[in-house]
Amino acid sequence: MTDRLCRWGFLGTAAIARKNWKAIQLSGNGRVAAVASRSIDRANTFIEECSAESQQCEPVNAMGCYEDLIHSDEIDVVYVPLPTGLRKEWVIAAAEAGKHVLCEKPVAIHAQDAAEMMDACRASNVQFMDGVMFDHGTRITEICQQLRDPNTIGKLRRIQTHFSFPSDDAFEASNIRANCELEPHGCVGDLGWYCIRFTLWLTDLQMPHHVSAQTLTAIGGKNAEHQVPGAFSAEMFFADELSAAFYCSFLSGNQQTAIVSGSNGYLSVNDFVLPFYDGQVHWGRHAHDLQVANCRWNYRQRSELHSIDEYSSGESNAQEVNMVRRMSQIAIDGEVDARYSELALKTQQIVDACRRSAIGGGEQVAL
Repeated sequence: MTDRLCRWGFLGTAAIARKNWKAIQLSGNGRVAAVASRSIDRANTFIEECSAESQQCEPVNAMGCYEDLIHSDEIDVVYVPLPTGLRKEWVIAAAEAGKHVLCEKPVAIHAQDAAEMMDACRASNVQFMDGVMFDHGTRITEICQQLRDPNTIGKLRRIQTHFSFPSDDAFEASNIRANCELEPHGCVGDLGWYCIRFTLWLTDLQMPHHVSAQTLTAIGGKNAEHQVPGAFSAEMFFADELSAAFYCSFLSGNQQTAIVSGSNGYLSVNDFVLPFYDGQVHWGRHAHDLQVANCRWNYRQRSELHSIDEYSSGESNAQEVNMVRRMSQIAIDGEVDARYSELALKTQQIVDACRRSAIGGGEQVAL
């Protein structure tokens, strides 16, 4: 794609970083230049394990200090997969060092922290991007284009998203996502983030005017102040009579579905976050006739299945490869795209409002 390769530095060795290591190798315009950890032995182990699966031509430098990586002249983009409770300090430090930043989600504990992180990036004219991979897939843009056509499903009326997986017995005791200090938003930050982001895409980044939410189950500790949401439900209310709901949970079966309802039909997506690994991503458009007089469905229905060739993971056109490829190109060209910061900040603001509502017993919170 270019004679120059963007040089990536990993600030930490989280499991998700392994997926992005491989994505960078497949991107065609980037390479991993360094990995930093509080333990240089851990950094070396991470490099060895990732290299065994996806080797690159040039060596990767192991560092035992985050500061050394951030201030290295051999790094263009800093990838921050650190826990949410630790991100603000290092994102701001990387931005002030003139490095572009790819930050895992949720990006911060509070929206004010997120705004300060993005302000630091803006002041240094570097890119801020969060790690929502489907932002960079071809399907989400195609769905949005179809919904702009009034002949698709008519006027947009309702969006419903669901993202969940069943945790095992050890999850609550030992998984970082149940730790109130490191990941205080629990399933809302880990899973609900995607539900909110999908809704923002479909509303063209329009914000809800208010939300109402409930923590259905809290996990992570015996005392309420030490718990995080383990199952969560929220309603979002927009202008022009549009509403949206999401449910996210560490306690329900594997599901990542979206239903988008309009005045003349609905659109369904069975894998809106992580495409099923079959070489294609799918969504359906449906319309059914109802005979109101005798309350029966007419069996004549109009359904269409759409698909795009886009692998879920580990292929050159996978959404995570598109994400790191896009970030690398921004770093190479020096042309910052403010839309990515806007998407991340608005998602964080909605997360904050939903959490405030749940803490208040489901009271409506205005945005």
